[in-house]
Amino acid sequence: MEYVSSDTNVWIDFSAIGKLDLPFRLSYTYLMSRDAVEDELLSPPELGKKLMSNGLVPVEITIDEFLLAEKYGTMYRKLSIYDRIALAIAKCRNITLLTGDGALRKAAKQEGVPITGSLGLLDQLWGQKLITLEEYKTTLLSLLDVNNGVVRLPEMELESRLSKLLDAETDISKSSAHITVVKLTGTNWQDGSYQVNH
Repeated sequence: MEYVSSDTNVWIDFSAIGKLDLPFRLSYTYLMSRDAVEDELLSPPELGKKLMSNGLVPVEITIDEFLLAEKYGTMYRKLSIYDRIALAIAKCRNITLLTGDGALRKAAKQEGVPITGSLGLLDQLWGQKLITLEEYKTTLLSLLDVNNGVVRLPEMELESRLSKLLDAETDISKSSAHITVVKLTGTNWQDGSYQVNH
């Protein structure tokens, strides 16, 4: 089981489309500071409880993590206290940071902390066959529908994935049609049965 330090915005993304359970199909244990769970995840009010019921683990930060988060306050002034804590947890525990926040992602890159976000999780779910192709497609469409509101994902990334899916579906459709034609044109009908020409 791999641990991941999580920010709040990814959970808001999945909550906004009613698919909060999806990331928990991956073999990750998601960590978030207890204060962040209690203070920041208030909209909708039940979000924190839903996350914990799915498996999110609220953690107490260590002294080292607290001091590092304080240091980040002078280094990365655009980050909230909970952003800094999420980054400090990831840095000190040598684990991936889960966030979609631009400033936090930039800081994580500078700190050498691996990052993933909502689309990264979704790609992993599809890549590991933990969701169907239809689930992958409908989730992307749902995120696109609510984007630029509560959800703030790169629209080009969403559209690029959907475009690739459409191209793949078109290729599959063409291949199926070609196979059907080959089967029909490559047969000899004899006595009510058929044989494939070689």
